[in-house]
Amino acid sequence: MSASIVPAPIARLPWMVIAPLSLLVLFGGAVLYSAAGGSMQPFATSHLIRYSVFLAMALVMMFFPRDLVRFMAYPAYAGVLVLLVLVEALGAMGGGSQRWLELGFMRLQPSELMKPVIVLALATFYSNLPAGMVPTWRALVPAGMLIALPMAFVLMQPDLGTALAIAFGGVVVMFLAGLPMRWFVAAGAAVAAAIPLAYFFALKEYQQRRVTTFLDPESDPLGAGYHITQSKIAIGSGGITGKGFGNGSQSALNYLPEPHTDFVFATMAEEWGLFGGVLVLSVFALVLRWGMVLARDANDPFAKLLAAGMTATIFFYVAVNLMMVMGLAPVVGIPLPFMSHGGSSMMTNMICVGTLMMVHRWNQSQARTGFG
Repeated sequence: MSASIVPAPIARLPWMVIAPLSLLVLFGGAVLYSAAGGSMQPFATSHLIRYSVFLAMALVMMFFPRDLVRFMAYPAYAGVLVLLVLVEALGAMGGGSQRWLELGFMRLQPSELMKPVIVLALATFYSNLPAGMVPTWRALVPAGMLIALPMAFVLMQPDLGTALAIAFGGVVVMFLAGLPMRWFVAAGAAVAAAIPLAYFFALKEYQQRRVTTFLDPESDPLGAGYHITQSKIAIGSGGITGKGFGNGSQSALNYLPEPHTDFVFATMAEEWGLFGGVLVLSVFALVLRWGMVLARDANDPFAKLLAAGMTATIFFYVAVNLMMVMGLAPVVGIPLPFMSHGGSSMMTNMICVGTLMMVHRWNQSQARTGFG
């Protein structure tokens, strides 16, 4: 009966992820409404509109054919790289960083686009690489250059968090492509050895303060440790059931910094408590599990690497933001997907979701017809 009522194209949409994701965005809208002092402006309305627009974009992406996606991988990478160069030449300043391009109708952060694009480029590269070349330098050097080049431009902005996100997505694809484990062990050892040098010579002064504050936030509770201290207070004061919708004192009294962006989870936890936190984490778990199942069930290396890399990109956002607001990682400016107010981050994560929807459709097509 349901098949006759609901058109087949609608029924085949991945409702198992669209429904919980929409619920999370609506919940995020409620949190942003509260963060604005009980007003839909300036955060909640634009948040919901952006999600609606980018969900439509994701649904359109779902129907992209595999060959077109592979064909566009390197042009897309080159295009975003050009945008990163333009940021250095013409970019708008904000908060001491030069990260945005003013387009008139929106403020675009090109480094956000590089997160899914690097996954696409590397998935294409490794799916085209003969299996015999995977253990050789030909699998490592070109991929390393693809990652290092945008990272260098992003670090110049400076934006350490986004640079790490680009590296994370790229390295996950390299790992799943089957590169020798000894290379990753050697790279990890090199990074560990370089951390002291990077701290003293590569990081800006404010980035160094973030690291020392993360290690001991109580050493400067009214200065560099203020963000983490207030975030912990907000989360802890929510308890099991929270203080109630609209009753969060930390955000209402402006104690909590950036309650609508980086620290939106703390804003939520103060009002909704552990119950709200479990809801948010459950939705993220559903989305991430869905992505990994798609990667597992894909029938070709390109789709597998693409789905796994996009899932890893969303995971990085979620993990780093939650660790950041709980004082388990330095504050690096990573927003919480689908809840934080911000057009560029919403766009990036919906591109990841749209790509996963593509793989979902490819898997369905393969199951029905035996062709991709």
